[in-house]
Amino acid sequence: MEKVVIAGSGPAGLTAAIYLARADLSPVVVEGIQPGGQLTTTSEVENYPGFAESVDGTVLVQEMRRQAERFGARFIQSEVASSDFGVRPFKLVLDGGAMLETRTVIIATGASARYLGLESEQKLRGKGVSACATCDGAFFRNVPVAVVGGGDVAAEDALFLTRYASAVTVIHRRDALRASKIMADRLISNEKVTMKWNSVVEEVRDVAEGKVTGLRLRDVKTGQISEIDVEGLFVAIGHEPNTGPFQGQLELDKAGYVVVSGARTSVEGVFAAGDVQDHVYRQAVTAAGSGCMAALETERYLESLGE
Repeated sequence: MEKVVIAGSGPAGLTAAIYLARADLSPVVVEGIQPGGQLTTTSEVENYPGFAESVDGTVLVQEMRRQAERFGARFIQSEVASSDFGVRPFKLVLDGGAMLETRTVIIATGASARYLGLESEQKLRGKGVSACATCDGAFFRNVPVAVVGGGDVAAEDALFLTRYASAVTVIHRRDALRASKIMADRLISNEKVTMKWNSVVEEVRDVAEGKVTGLRLRDVKTGQISEIDVEGLFVAIGHEPNTGPFQGQLELDKAGYVVVSGARTSVEGVFAAGDVQDHVYRQAVTAAGSGCMAALETERYLESLGE
């Protein structure tokens, strides 16, 4: 039986693993379907403290993993398929059928950005297509970009991007924004913003191989096709927390995120960190910070059990 199992291997899970391994608790990290998390899709990270120059996202998480391994963390290349927090020790069933029993669990499975589902979009992810304006906006100085979406997040992202981009086109499939009135008014009145109503992206163009050069749009009412020249596409149509394996086992909010107090969940001995419980900030550094919190809470809990 394990003392600690960490589900997820992004900045939150790896930071928790570093702290718990240094505490001689020999944590097991179930890496998940995307080892390293969303950060591995970012080729240049400029806003993680400690790097005067940008660092490749994959390199950053690989170094975190090596650090955790150095202190004794163990890694399993699998993902959690289901869980049972109604019994003690807790039970985690992995993809393939193997089962882990553990005193404590840290859920750090993250959240997955919703994308449009276009083949051209997937091909250019990290090469001009992004789901994080605050992460990648600074790479698009003085060039035109587009944002897809109509809610508050899309409005916030578009306004954020006006600090860098020469122009921002907001593409929305309806003729009115879902964003709050104050955000919508602020967006529409910004001189750098152009609205493309009743429109959807049909294709992300890359005339220059491997780089976004424009978008092919379709008017949902008339069917008319048009094209715009942009060098970046930011998709802001929401995120899905990766909480499927934990449904019915602990409290989730209406959007499916784990409800926490600090790092503690509704089940004693189960903790959560990173984007799986954070739908506001969604940054590598905040994920790492919450991973530290979850590790410290876990250590204290195990101490209370005499472990």
